[in-house]
Amino acid sequence: MAETSTFITYELNGAVAHIGLNRPAKRNALNDAFVEMLAEAIARAEREAKAVVLFGHGEHFCAGLDLAEHVQKTPFEGVRGSRRWHAVTAGMQHGNIPWVSALHGGVIGGGMELAAATHVRVTDRSAFFALPEGQRGIFVGGGGSVRIAGLLGVARMSDMMLTGRVVSPDEAERWNLVQYVVETGAARQKAHDLAVSMASNAELSNYAIINALPRIQDMAKEDGLFVESFISAFTATSPEAEERLRAFLEKRVARLKAPGTE
Repeated sequence: MAETSTFITYELNGAVAHIGLNRPAKRNALNDAFVEMLAEAIARAEREAKAVVLFGHGEHFCAGLDLAEHVQKTPFEGVRGSRRWHAVTAGMQHGNIPWVSALHGGVIGGGMELAAATHVRVTDRSAFFALPEGQRGIFVGGGGSVRIAGLLGVARMSDMMLTGRVVSPDEAERWNLVQYVVETGAARQKAHDLAVSMASNAELSNYAIINALPRIQDMAKEDGLFVESFISAFTATSPEAEERLRAFLEKRVARLKAPGTE
């Protein structure tokens, strides 16, 4: 059964936690209190789940920053708020378990930043994506300049911010913002199915994928290859890896097949 705080719902479904953004009257716009409640949910999921689905209640995933609160902040309060967002979303991106976001309706500004902190993104066909910061006279502050630019590239992100361009689900997939496009209303179930699969992986492999891989991308080529060697050797010699490899070699697990084949 889902448990509800003011702005967040939390439900544990087997090994998968479902965390819902629950401020539908404000299109799930994020304020400081919202971020703190999300931080509590992240910490709880880290304790009791092996993967997480992040979704939005109501008609939209998240319309971004609560501008009514933001406009009242001093510059230093804005910096502190941004840095807190960075810390909280780092708990998603660089935690112990994988996150899948299920996107629908508006995925705007801070909503895109939040989705970009998850490891895999599923969108349904009702979704639309925008970064209207240029029109609002502001700049991304929830990690978008690193995470979204890393997904889209600087040129496409600049285009979205400068022009207010609204992007469709198919464009978002082509641009690498999302990895799966499903029919309207199906994103959360698809995200859950992916999360269940992720939860069945070796925990050490999941940890290495979500923590080592993005850091290696930030390294010089030879440094990255050097670190890869250590991570590869460390994971392959774990007791769980040994059992899984033996199961494969002894044909106790199914071999991979091409999509669409029996």
